[in-house]
Amino acid sequence: MSHTITLYVDGACRGNPGLGGWGAYIVNGQQEHKICGGEDHTTNNRMELTAAIEGILFCDKQDKLVIYTDSKYVKQGITEWIHGWKKKNWKDVKNPDLWQKLDEVCQGRDIEWHWVKGHAGHPGNEMADQLANLGADETLKKSKQSPSISEDKKKSEPDWLLDDPFGLDLAESEEEELEDLPEEIIEVTVEEIVQTEVLATDSNEDASSSDASASTEIHPQIVITPAKLQLHGPRQLILDTETTGFYYQDGDRIIEVGALEMINRKLTGSSIHIYINPKTPVGDSVNVHGITDEFLQDKPLFEEISQVLFDYLHGAEIIAHNATFDMNFLDMEFKRAGFKALSEVCDVTDTLALAKSKHPGQKNSLDALVRRYEIPQRDRTFHGALLDAEILSDVYLAMTGGQVSFDIDALSQSEDQNSRSGMARVEIELPVILPSEQELQEHENWVKQFEEKHGTACLFAK
Repeated sequence: MSHTITLYVDGACRGNPGLGGWGAYIVNGQQEHKICGGEDHTTNNRMELTAAIEGILFCDKQDKLVIYTDSKYVKQGITEWIHGWKKKNWKDVKNPDLWQKLDEVCQGRDIEWHWVKGHAGHPGNEMADQLANLGADETLKKSKQSPSISEDKKKSEPDWLLDDPFGLDLAESEEEELEDLPEEIIEVTVEEIVQTEVLATDSNEDASSSDASASTEIHPQIVITPAKLQLHGPRQLILDTETTGFYYQDGDRIIEVGALEMINRKLTGSSIHIYINPKTPVGDSVNVHGITDEFLQDKPLFEEISQVLFDYLHGAEIIAHNATFDMNFLDMEFKRAGFKALSEVCDVTDTLALAKSKHPGQKNSLDALVRRYEIPQRDRTFHGALLDAEILSDVYLAMTGGQVSFDIDALSQSEDQNSRSGMARVEIELPVILPSEQELQEHENWVKQFEEKHGTACLFAK
C-alpha cells in the first residue's frame, strides 16, 4: 500500500568548500525518521543534493513523496534546468555526478517538489537543518579535523549601480554558493545578491533598527528582523503562538512566538520569532506544530527572553486569530516572569470574532478563511507561529479591505458635498539645490565607467 510521505531535506557547509553535512527529516503519518551524514571537503550545493538523494532512497519507491528544500538550486534544477542539461549531455554542468544520481532515483516515483524559505521558523526545515549540522559534527569527530568556520564569501561588485542602475532586478535570492550554480544563471544571481545586500545594509543603518540589534545580543536565539519600510503610524502586530496544550490553567506553556509588524496596512518587514523551552513535555501537541522536546532542549526559557519580547510587543495593537487563547498564555507567562499582563499594555483585535461577525454560520478557521478569500496556499503540514502570522496578515487585510458601502444615495451625497467644498490652492516655493563641481565630476566618471563596462551609454548621460 502506498503512502504520502513528507520529506524535508537540507545541507550545510562550514566554508565553501569545507566540512559539510546533510540531513533528511521524513514524516510518514505518525512516524518520523531522521537521517544525516557528511563529508570532510565539499560544498553547500553538493550537500543539498546529497540530502535529497539520501532522503528519497530511504523511502519506498511506491510511496508518493512531498519534498521541501530551502535550496532553489535543487528545486529549480530538478524541475526545470535538468531537461536542458540532459539534451546537452550534461555538458558544463556543475556536480554532474550528483545531478545524474538524483535524476536516476527520481525515475518512476511520484514526487512533488516545494521550496521553503530557510531559517524562517518552518519546523520541518529547522529539523532538517539541525540534522545537517549534526551530520557535519559527526563527520568532524570521525576525521578529527578542525572545521573551517569562515563564512561563505559572495562575489561583490565595487559599484552595484554599474550592474543594475535602476535597481529593478530585486528578486529574492537565497544564500547559495554561486560557483556551483549553472553558468546560465550566475549573472542574474550575482545581481540579485549584491542588490539585496545593499538594501539590507541601508535598512540596518537606520536608527530605528538599533533597538532590535541590541535585543538580539541578549540571547542569540531571539530573531528580530529590522524594518525595511520606515512608516509612521500606530503599530499593529500580527501574532501567533504555539503551546504544549490548550489549557494554561493546567500547566501548558508557550513554546513558540512569532509576530509581524504592520503600519498603515503595510508590513514593514520587521518581525520577531522565538522558540522557547517550556520545561515540560510537548506531548500530543507535537502532531499539530511538529516541534519536538529534542528540538526545544537548547532553547531559552521564557524568563530569559521575556524582557526583549515585552519591549517589542508593548504598546502595539495585537492582532491574532482566537486572540483570547494567545493572550491568556502570554499574560500568564509574563506574570510568571514578573511583568504586567500583556493585555494591560496592548489593544487586542480578534480576527476570529471579526470573521464570525462577517460570515455568521460559516467555518471561520484560518484555513477556511484562506480558501474563502482565495489567498495563495502555503505549506501547513505543521502549524508554525511565524508562518501562521504571515497567513493571518493576508487574511486580516482581505477581511478589512475592499469596498465598504453600496449605498448609492450616500455616495451621491458625499460627491455633492465634495463638489461644493472645492479645492484650496497652496502656493509653496521649493528650494533648488544645485550640485557642486565635485559632484558633477563624480557623476561624469560614473557615466564613463558604465559606458566602458556595458558598451552603451546609460540614460543619465548627457
